[in-house]
Amino acid sequence: MKTRHFDRLGNGGITFTELGFGTAPMANLYRAVSEPEAQGALEAAWETGCRYFDTAPLYGLGLAETRLNTFLRGRRRDDYVLSTKVGRLLQRCAPEERTGIGKFFDVPSRREVYDFTHDGVMRSFEASLERLGIDRVDILFAHDLDIFNHGTQETLDHYLSQFMAGGYHALLSLRDQGVIRAFGAGVNEWQPCQWLLERGDFDLFLLAGRYTLLEQDSLASFLPLCEARGVGIVLGGPYNSGILATGPKPGAWYNYNPAPPEVLDRVARIEAVCVRHGVRLIEAALNFPLTHPAVVSLIPGGQVAAEVRANLDILSAGIPAALWADLKREGLMRDDAPTPA
Repeated sequence: MKTRHFDRLGNGGITFTELGFGTAPMANLYRAVSEPEAQGALEAAWETGCRYFDTAPLYGLGLAETRLNTFLRGRRRDDYVLSTKVGRLLQRCAPEERTGIGKFFDVPSRREVYDFTHDGVMRSFEASLERLGIDRVDILFAHDLDIFNHGTQETLDHYLSQFMAGGYHALLSLRDQGVIRAFGAGVNEWQPCQWLLERGDFDLFLLAGRYTLLEQDSLASFLPLCEARGVGIVLGGPYNSGILATGPKPGAWYNYNPAPPEVLDRVARIEAVCVRHGVRLIEAALNFPLTHPAVVSLIPGGQVAAEVRANLDILSAGIPAALWADLKREGLMRDDAPTPA
């Protein structure tokens, strides 16, 4: 698998595989995944050459990290890149009070508690190391500093301020001491990422679903700022939670929820252009984001081994340049979006 080397600070940097593995799907997102299925998906990723794995305490309420513990045990630590996230602490609770009911299935009874203070970030980091069973991670992302998760701008502003006053300095210190190699934020919206980048010294952002074949508004100001600052982008959710993989079928997922009519309609129009060129929607969706110079890796994830293996085949698909030109001509893609040659 092709790799991309990222070295913003001139300290040796990090080598990413173009396809990473996002662990939310195999942590019982949308349906229960058996332990053999989850381990099979991870093994399939390794066999394809993937060496970048992203996880978070939220995914399966600790399940993703503990499943990675099993998978990574016995592998040389220098053979892979690992990122996890901070900003949530997991508390034991009654089953009916747990986070993610209807979204995560057969997971521990845990309730999320947001904490972006210095101590909260350090406690989250320590808990992740225990669940993962390892001594270090390469990248820490402050997780879900966005309106999508916090509901209102007022609440988001509170946590942004809390993070910049506390958790940010914890991450900065961990990086400066060499405990981690890079840090940033993993967010579902580009606007808070830009707010953070304008106020701090960040290395990477994990941007989920906001630079895809369906959406490119982040080209307006955020991605150019990343280029100017030498900041890398890990692109999560290249299928916008599913709809760019499944197509606009009834019940298709968009942004972790059933897709609204306007999204179904736009995806149908994009798919029609793909069909005219003999290209599958999923192939165009996975190939498009990697063209941007700031993007260092895509993390589509997968629940079972077949899905993971398919991602590499999808990325290898040949796509005619005329497809991108037609999407732009029909107003289905921004004119300034970089496209594959």
